Amino acid sequence: MSVSLLGWAGLIAALLALLSVDLFFAHRSAHTLRGAVGWSVLWMAVGVAFGLVVLAAVDGAAAGSYWAGFLMEKALSLDNVFVIAVLLGTFAVPEAKKADVLTFGIVVALVLRTVFIVAGIALLEVFHPALYLMGALLVVTGIRLAVKGEDAEGAADSRPLRFLRRLGIRPLLAALLAVAFADVIFAVDSIPAVLAITTDTFIVFAANAFALLGLRALYFLVDGAADRFHYLHYGLAALLIFVGAKMLLEDVIHVPLGLSLAAIVAILGAAIGASLVRRPVHA
Repeated sequence: MSVSLLGWAGLIAALLALLSVDLFFAHRSAHTLRGAVGWSVLWMAVGVAFGLVVLAAVDGAAAGSYWAGFLMEKALSLDNVFVIAVLLGTFAVPEAKKADVLTFGIVVALVLRTVFIVAGIALLEVFHPALYLMGALLVVTGIRLAVKGEDAEGAADSRPLRFLRRLGIRPLLAALLAVAFADVIFAVDSIPAVLAITTDTFIVFAANAFALLGLRALYFLVDGAADRFHYLHYGLAALLIFVGAKMLLEDVIHVPLGLSLAAIVAILGAAIGASLVRRPVHA
């Protein structure tokens, strides 16, 4: 899809305006449960609504690609939020400073994902076998996630983060570095996932950017509720395996966009629904 400079300028201007609202206005109420729910729903609606803009400006195929990529990235951002929650607890970040760390995490994630998007698409254009490498990476990551379960605690206890603690770095700075490290790891996983759906730079960038909006409100919504989403990691694992297999078989079997979108919605719905109806296990 060819997008003019005016189209890119419009997207970036809109994202900067929305990001400003997210970072400098939403924090006033996003830290409460009611506020977090309201802002999370609003940002989800904004992300979905942009697909209608794509539909009106381009066509249904482009809009479908955007919606599939947006839902994929939004789902993977949930795992990102769980890890950030553990990191903030691990480094004993004061409540008053958590919003600042989350703001830093959103900005760094957006920058890193932009770099990975450009690099990933360029790599696929000049070296087609990279498609198979990315697909294999996603399948392996999905299998590991399914076998090992929630990896938030493991991420917070990884060697680089243990090294930060041993250096005696101030907790807030250590938390910022840890979140940046986590953003790199998640960018490595999430960008190949969305590239399995589309390699259009505009669509991939927009899907990632709109998925990151509201990350702070989402944190306050799910903080401390990771155990409630017991089956979410299975859903994320299934998503990664699905898109990885799609990449590996792309030259043999073409999966229609509508089927991909339906599969993403069905997998996420099943994982979240099963988690919500699961009865808590009492000791």
